[in-house]
Amino acid sequence: MEVELPVYSLSIHADYKCRHSGACCSTDWDVAVELPVFRNLGAALDGGRLRAANPPEQGDAPFITGEDLPGDAPAMLARTADGHCVFFHGGSRLCVVHRDLGETALPSTCRHFPRVAVCDVRGTFISLTHYCPTAASMLFREDVPVEVVASPAAFPPRDYEGLQVHADSWPPLLHPRMLMDLDGYSAWERHMVARCANLAAAPESVLATLLRDARTLRTFVPGGPTLSQSVHTLPADVVEAPAHGSLDASLRMHVEVMAAVPDDLRPVADEHGLAGAYAQHVAPRWRSWHAPLNRYLAAKAFANWTAYQGRGLLSIVRGLEAALALVRVEASRQCRDAARPLDAALLLEAFRSADFALNHLAVGEDLAAGWSAAEKA
Repeated sequence: MEVELPVYSLSIHADYKCRHSGACCSTDWDVAVELPVFRNLGAALDGGRLRAANPPEQGDAPFITGEDLPGDAPAMLARTADGHCVFFHGGSRLCVVHRDLGETALPSTCRHFPRVAVCDVRGTFISLTHYCPTAASMLFREDVPVEVVASPAAFPPRDYEGLQVHADSWPPLLHPRMLMDLDGYSAWERHMVARCANLAAAPESVLATLLRDARTLRTFVPGGPTLSQSVHTLPADVVEAPAHGSLDASLRMHVEVMAAVPDDLRPVADEHGLAGAYAQHVAPRWRSWHAPLNRYLAAKAFANWTAYQGRGLLSIVRGLEAALALVRVEASRQCRDAARPLDAALLLEAFRSADFALNHLAVGEDLAAGWSAAEKA
């Protein structure tokens, strides 16, 4: 009898529920439709149990069919001229497939968004992409401490799409010359989340502390205390680090992330006025937003793909630094365009834009390869 593996999430995400923002249905994405889903939806359309909410961009069919579709799928959902899914009802902000046929009738991409999962022999670890406005808003909640929780109500045991790590795969690397054991990695993952849970600390200090901790743990030698025990004996103090006085370093990291985006998806460079916007509108208000920024770092540390795709702990920390750098850049862009100081609404949009680049544009393996250069430092 197959044993059901546990599911874990962050406390801030554990009660996630769609609030029908419509972001995932109106982003002009290619959504593949698996064969059983395609047949079911086709039968529902033919039987009058389902109707498209909007006319597709070309022709009358609500599906795109033909050669060379993603993942060998038989079809993709068609879109309107403005990029909305043909099954998205703009008035109610509801997906008519979900509304009329239920969640199980959705393509897998729609069922799993905004979940970002890692599935290994320990269980399923679920974070969220904050491109979803609802997920981004959860970074501002103050009703729960930031911690890892088991059996979250929002994510019952099931097969989740994400990074699938098979039982015979190698565990994460401590550094390029040594593997971790899974108990040790679990301890490190929870340690990262605990560091980020210090909401009074500056995010730069959180990252400086994690960098110190990663370098310390890299000196681990087998034969004495276990790796997990070594994590628990890391120094308790925080390494203080100043906020960035300029946007220069963040812009360089932004360029590195954009290099991992395929040419046909890479946005047009738009850096005009960002340095000035950071100095005038972001830096003076940055201290006010340490708590949501640290929650964002916790969400990037947990269920971290770079742990398996990168070359060690320094690669993971580098990825967290890049995520925060993108938030600085995108916050500057939001403030520049709105011509006002950083506030909660603009920071929420900055989180969305940062995760759109990290989770939906860039290739994860390429990001991890770039961040792994930190192992040589």
